[in-house]
Amino acid sequence: PAFRLFQREFLLGYLPALAADWLQGPLLFQLLQSRGFLRSQIAALYSCGFASNVAFGLISSAFVDRLGRKKSCVLSSGLCSVSCLLQLSRDFLALAAGRVLAALGTSLLFSAFESWYIHEHLERHDFPAEWIPDTFSRVALWNSGLAVAAGLVAELVAEGLALGPVAPFLVALPFLVFSGIFAVKNWDENYGKSRPCSKACGEGLRGLFSDPRALLLGLVQALVESILLIFAFLWTPVLEPHGIPLGIAFSGFTAASAMGSALFRRGVTGRLRLQPL
Repeated sequence: PAFRLFQREFLLGYLPALAADWLQGPLLFQLLQSRGFLRSQIAALYSCGFASNVAFGLISSAFVDRLGRKKSCVLSSGLCSVSCLLQLSRDFLALAAGRVLAALGTSLLFSAFESWYIHEHLERHDFPAEWIPDTFSRVALWNSGLAVAAGLVAELVAEGLALGPVAPFLVALPFLVFSGIFAVKNWDENYGKSRPCSKACGEGLRGLFSDPRALLLGLVQALVESILLIFAFLWTPVLEPHGIPLGIAFSGFTAASAMGSALFRRGVTGRLRLQPL
């Protein structure tokens, strides 16, 4: 019972932040296009976010450990909230700042929350390490459902409200605020080992180049991520001229992704016993 209570407190803080992140995806290109920007300008705004994510990703783990993981979770919600508000602007620089803040907040979203949970699980509550996968399997299941629902909600509020494609960003705000306030009131702070960012990056690079398999895996993952980022930029201008509802299409993409993950798990752990290469 104590573990289930702790697990529920983590999910109540983490899942709203994930829902807000998914809500910002379906209509971003359409929003920027509605502001009158050219395709090249929209590409530049996307690139601002991607580059910021890469740059901050190099130091995010050391930053989170030093600042505090609870504070980092709250900061993630705050940065993403400001980013959503900046989407109301028609100024290019304001929107570029919004993309940068969204990238920083997302980087913290996918590092600080999980780091906080693992420390609390093992160090403060002394629960068995074997129980950690149970929590993250629940996160994965809920995350898939939230992704599918986000596209439907984005389409519904964009069509039903007079605000158009900016509506999903405004709907994301209450989720972000709830996540931040819940973490402040219900979570304890914890920290990691304080070490210079240069040392942390150096250790990571040495580990990467000392094992050819790790380097190869990193290259493959980088290529896959590159394809996904290109797809994230191109799918809206490809589908929009055909009158396809973008939120519904987004839900279809995420549902197919969730189905692929489920089939992979079934193939590896089920009767087929497939072995990944």
